[in-house]
Amino acid sequence: MKTKIRIAIGRQFGSGGYEVGHRLAELLEISFYDKELLVIAAKESGLNKAFFEKADERSTHGLSYAFSLGLPYMGMFTPYTDILSNDGLFKLQSDTIRNVANKQSCVLVGRCADYILRDDPNCLSVFIHSPLENRTERTMERYKLSREEAEELNSKTDKQRAAYYNYYTNKKWGSALSYHLSIDVSILGIEGTALFIKELITKKYFQDKD
Repeated sequence: MKTKIRIAIGRQFGSGGYEVGHRLAELLEISFYDKELLVIAAKESGLNKAFFEKADERSTHGLSYAFSLGLPYMGMFTPYTDILSNDGLFKLQSDTIRNVANKQSCVLVGRCADYILRDDPNCLSVFIHSPLENRTERTMERYKLSREEAEELNSKTDKQRAAYYNYYTNKKWGSALSYHLSIDVSILGIEGTALFIKELITKKYFQDKD
C-alpha cells in the first residue's frame, strides 16, 4: 500500500462503529486506534493517562473531575490549568493523532479525528449509526444491562460525544454534512459495512495509483 490513507470513524454508542473500524483495519491490513490514542498521548505528554481517560470525548469535567478523584499528576509538566484543562488535553491528544496519522495508514475511532485531519487529502471521514432498537440490543448484550439501563447509557454517551464534537469542531455530530460518508450498519451488518467502506477506499485512493 503505497498511498497512506487515514479513515476517521465517528459512531453512535452501541452502533458497532468500533467493530466496523477494527474489521476495516484488518481488511486493509493497517493499524487501528481507539483508546490506544489515550495511552500514546499520555506517554508523549508525560501525563498520567487517567487525565485523558476522564476527559475522553467529554466537553466538561476534565481537570477538576480528575483531581476530585485523587488522580496523581506525573511527568514533565507542572499541573497548570491551561495544560490539564479539557482544551489543553484536547490539544495534546490532537498532536498525538496527527503524529500517528503522519507515520502510517490507519483507522482512527472517535476523538474528532476527522476534524483534526481535515486538511489531509487522504483522510476519509465516516459516521456509523444504527436504529435505536439495534443499539439497545447490542448494549444490553455487551454490558449485561437491562433495556432501560442500556437505553440510558446509549443516550448519555451520545450526548457527551455530541457535546464534545460540536464544541471542538463547530460542526454537528452525526450530521451527514459533517462526514464524507454516513452509513447505517444495520443494512449490511458489521462485515458488510467494513467491506463496503473498503471498496469505497479502493476506488477513491488506489485504482490506477499503485
